[in-house]
Amino acid sequence: MQGPKTTGTIDLTTIRSATFAAAAIAAFILNGSGQAFAAGCGGASWYAAHTKTASGERMNPAQLTAAHRSLPFGTKVLVTNKRNGRSVIVRINDRGPFIRGRVLDVSRAAAADIGMIGSGTANVCYQIVTTTHGAGPDA
Repeated sequence: MQGPKTTGTIDLTTIRSATFAAAAIAAFILNGSGQAFAAGCGGASWYAAHTKTASGERMNPAQLTAAHRSLPFGTKVLVTNKRNGRSVIVRINDRGPFIRGRVLDVSRAAAADIGMIGSGTANVCYQIVTTTHGAGPDA
């Protein structure tokens, strides 16, 4: 009986998917909870407003923060740009994005760290690093 044939090449998308899956498993082991699986991929954009965020704090484009539709405020998330592999850890302090296909809006500082200032948007993957433990979903 012979095994499956291989061509000797590996698809870059397969490597990225495997790396992301391994990171999610490691986060699950370190976190000790299923929250590590609150992760995903999609579009991200950046913003640099100076208005109040949904959490009540003033948006500061120089801080490493982001908006997500449902993650609790204070949650720290590892965001990786799929095009260049650069990553940054951001803190969720706002709600959004409200454009179909996008999963995060990141601050200008975070966008600079992952190399998406010029393009304005990027395909990213994200995973929870830490969560806040308070009362209610937006503690």
